[in-house]
Amino acid sequence: MQGKPLSHKDTKSKGKRGQWPLRKASWCLGVLVVFKETVKHKGMGEPLLRLGTRGSPLALAQARIVRDALAKAHASLAAADAVEILPIRTTGDKVQDRPLVEIGGKGLFTEEIEQALSDGRIDIAVHSLKDMPTILPPGLVLGAVLEREDPRDVLFSRGGGGIDTLPKGARVGTASLRRQALLLNRRPDLQIGPLRGNVETRLRKLQEGQVDATVLALAGLKRLGRGTGGGTILTLDDMLPAPAQGAISVESRADDARVAALLSKIDHKQSSVAVTAERAMLAALDGSCRTPIAGLAVLDGCGGLHLRGLVALPDGSKLWRVERRGPAGDAENLGRDAGEELRRAGAELFK
Repeated sequence: MQGKPLSHKDTKSKGKRGQWPLRKASWCLGVLVVFKETVKHKGMGEPLLRLGTRGSPLALAQARIVRDALAKAHASLAAADAVEILPIRTTGDKVQDRPLVEIGGKGLFTEEIEQALSDGRIDIAVHSLKDMPTILPPGLVLGAVLEREDPRDVLFSRGGGGIDTLPKGARVGTASLRRQALLLNRRPDLQIGPLRGNVETRLRKLQEGQVDATVLALAGLKRLGRGTGGGTILTLDDMLPAPAQGAISVESRADDARVAALLSKIDHKQSSVAVTAERAMLAALDGSCRTPIAGLAVLDGCGGLHLRGLVALPDGSKLWRVERRGPAGDAENLGRDAGEELRRAGAELFK
């Protein structure tokens, strides 16, 4: 059930002095719509929110995290049937036998879900933020970023241990060019091959001996209740994460004031600031799945932000790093500046 989108076409307010009352009125109207929808819901048993997500175990776990956060923030959404989770199969889910770079790169795990959002079939979309392009479809916005989970990567190998303990010429399965480049930069002898599928599939292929090692995101493992499970957490120096890795994002329609009012209560400000810097860096690089890019921003607790980024050749033979420190309020500019420096340094990557 969806509230009527608000329109400002008839307003004649001009300048900053006129904009604040308008924004305040829009937010208040959004809250009123939430209240009206709650009253209707009590007698109808229809969902107040339809949440779209991929259908993988991890995606569904993340959708439940968002649902639970909304229920905690809003009593109106605490009922068992208040939020309906709708799995949507994406192109990235359908095509499992080819590397992502061959079938389109970024957007493969979001396009069908975003179309459902634009069409009004769902009210919000839940994504792993690292899978989202930096430019969103017209009319859609990032409504919230939940508190970020640990962004580091975990190495699983048949013999255990870290990167340096892998046997000479070990076969490492990964679909990530970032992981491939960083592994080869450290260990040029490794044999890197594509390995796709969900967490369980990749670990099963490791156990079956199809590969000697693989790398998975710690955030996903924790959300699935697995922990490291015998794997080795890699340091940030060994394996800098992908931009926005570990962050769950909630996408919504820009004109849906009802949903905006709901999502404002679950947005984690510190995480939003950090991923803003990382995605600004990624945007400056025009990053895609064809370019190995890593980046991580960390708030220092005193109003400052530390951003680390890198780009590399896919074979790991060259790697360029950058660091920026500055006020957290300047996150977007810090990220853009870092990205522009990396683009100049690794110009051969962007020809």
